[in-house]
Amino acid sequence: MAKANKTRVITGRNTRLSYFHGWEPASINGGPERYSTSVLIPKDDKETIDAINKAIDAAIEEGIAKFGGKKPNKAAIKLPLRDGDAEREDEAYKGHYFLNANSKTAPQIVDKSINPILDRDEVYSGCYARVSLNFYAFNSNGNKGVAVGLGNIQKIRDGESLGGRSTAAEDFQTETDDDFLN
Repeated sequence: MAKANKTRVITGRNTRLSYFHGWEPASINGGPERYSTSVLIPKDDKETIDAINKAIDAAIEEGIAKFGGKKPNKAAIKLPLRDGDAEREDEAYKGHYFLNANSKTAPQIVDKSINPILDRDEVYSGCYARVSLNFYAFNSNGNKGVAVGLGNIQKIRDGESLGGRSTAAEDFQTETDDDFLN
């Protein structure tokens, strides 16, 4: 029987993607290119929040060697789960916790029936999705904490786009409209 992975979490169905870079890797703040997204988790999704907190604890336990051989105080290290109400002045983050996940390899992106999504317009910042996440300890250049690896993404449903981008239908009228070229 396979050993359970205590650092892996699959989010609930009401999580939302923000700053989505799942189709092409992007460099954030001049760092190496990675596939990434910010995952918005409603504060009332207690099951996902509890699973994340347990995965963070497991990552700390598994990473004790990276922390100098002893378990660090959580207040002394960087933790990935953050409060959108306290840290962001963005309506989309209100009432949510969030975390940033990234990976060197592209996530598999599927629909509700686990069929691959090929149309890149189908998954975007603002849609609702389940996301597989892996939590791990890090100690790099004096920074210590727990980071989040991006696994796979399952789109659950559409949501209002968070990118501020309009569609062509919103921008233009058809040639049959009465006021075309008036």
